[in-house]
Amino acid sequence: MAVESTGAAKAEAQSKSEAAKIEGEGAVLQATLKAQALEIESDAELQRLIKARQQELKYIEEQNKLEVQKAAQLAQLEAKKFQEMVQAIGADTIKEIAVCGPELQVKLLQGLGLHSTLITDGSTPINLFSTAKGMLGLPMTASPRPRDGSE
Repeated sequence: MAVESTGAAKAEAQSKSEAAKIEGEGAVLQATLKAQALEIESDAELQRLIKARQQELKYIEEQNKLEVQKAAQLAQLEAKKFQEMVQAIGADTIKEIAVCGPELQVKLLQGLGLHSTLITDGSTPINLFSTAKGMLGLPMTASPRPRDGSE
């Protein structure tokens, strides 16, 4: 009976051992498959993100090209508009106005669509502070007198 119970215990232990071994191998296989599935999902997500970024960059590049084309066309239109206005007025007329008085210069510049400008012959220095006040419509003030009483 002792041999029989020892044999039964040994057989039971071996079967539990085999069951645990099979269970462990199954768990390892299951973990391996989960890891592979996660890797496949991660790779797919990465590829999706890469394609999305590529499409986004392509879209931005196209937008930038359109903006550059728009700016170039606007610049051409402005240049053409200015050239046509100068041709309409005539180079001789502009020359005459340039050498005439300030009132006519103001009218010419207003006719060209300029709101403010500074014209100088370049031989005299310009006080930009008082010039800016004049352009803003602020009253021009005389230079301050020295405080020490000497003039």
